[in-house]
Amino acid sequence: MQHVVVIGAGQAGASCVAKLRSGGFEGKITLIGGEPCPPYQRPPLSKGYLLGEMSQERLLLRPEAFYADQGITLKTDCRVTAIDSEARVLSTSDGAVAYDELVLATGSTPRRLPAAIGGALEGVFTVRDLADVDAMAPRFVKGAKVLIVGGGYIGLEAAAVAAKLGLEVTLVEMADRILQRVAAPETSDYFRALHEGHGVRLREGVGLERLLGEGHVTGARLSDGTEIAADFVITGVGIEPDIALAASAGVEIDNGIKVDAQGRTNLPGIWAAGDCTSFPYRGGRIRLESVPNAIDQAEVVAENILGAGKEYIAKPWFWSDQYDVKLQIAGLNAGYDRVVTRRGAGSASFWYYRGETLLAVDAANDPRGYMVGKRLIEAGKSPDPALVADHQTDLKALLRA
Repeated sequence: MQHVVVIGAGQAGASCVAKLRSGGFEGKITLIGGEPCPPYQRPPLSKGYLLGEMSQERLLLRPEAFYADQGITLKTDCRVTAIDSEARVLSTSDGAVAYDELVLATGSTPRRLPAAIGGALEGVFTVRDLADVDAMAPRFVKGAKVLIVGGGYIGLEAAAVAAKLGLEVTLVEMADRILQRVAAPETSDYFRALHEGHGVRLREGVGLERLLGEGHVTGARLSDGTEIAADFVITGVGIEPDIALAASAGVEIDNGIKVDAQGRTNLPGIWAAGDCTSFPYRGGRIRLESVPNAIDQAEVVAENILGAGKEYIAKPWFWSDQYDVKLQIAGLNAGYDRVVTRRGAGSASFWYYRGETLLAVDAANDPRGYMVGKRLIEAGKSPDPALVADHQTDLKALLRA
């Protein structure tokens, strides 16, 4: 009887084991996770869960009983320390585990501020897992001063929650503008106005020199010499693929665990899926940090373990919730040279073009713009930018053009 082991009990790992079983695999399945709870959704951690609007039980991707019912061995609070790829045996904190096929779904880890500038002080948090959010949640009290370092989506989502709960929020972004790495100036402008309208103090183009405090953080000194007080700090300065285990086993690394179009690594019997992987895409290689990618790629890997021989074709999309705004993103905007803005009543969308080719859409409270943009991109269609900009244009008609 074959034994498939999946390391990483996040979205990719959970999707992979479920697909294996629903796809007809009758062998043993083991899912190994380092956290002490079953697989859960991460995106709501910085939104509904932190706001207190979602319980831990509702975070779970599936009821805990699902795994036993499906004959899936779920090992929580278990660390894998080594992979012997020749013997096909794992060393874990719970003993040796043999495998026939292995899936690495190790996800990503947050970048942390160096201890030399105060990153190890008490009261400095990241937003990555349930333990992180549970640790910081008691500090979200009205009137508390929070400093957020990093103006990406995680930092902005945390700022939105803090502002809604009545905290005094200061956000520092070293780059010239928030969202600079991932979005056009038009999208940055939209969210800057949104946050400032909710009382968030944004400091763009200013770096963090160091955090202040003895033992516990009390504030920060910025690169322009100003000092600000803080009761606690949240850092959102990016994530990195969790590749240490794979690399130590001899798995090839290229901006993540390098896999082919079917999800195979360079080592026999070892596959990978999710945030930790880089994979072929339109003649190059990319790594996607998103829930849809984790689900879709993991399911393709499961199908291929069962012999499907199927290539994974990514259809990138993302989302972010801030205050009463839902941002939905379709496509990848890399290489854009023009942005077309479309505004409606309480909505806005920003359409990225390279020449005449539509690359991506950022849609804020514009579900129709998002849906149409996504379908156009996936179909390889690029509407006339003038039609997109004209608010009288029926977007759905663009799909029939």
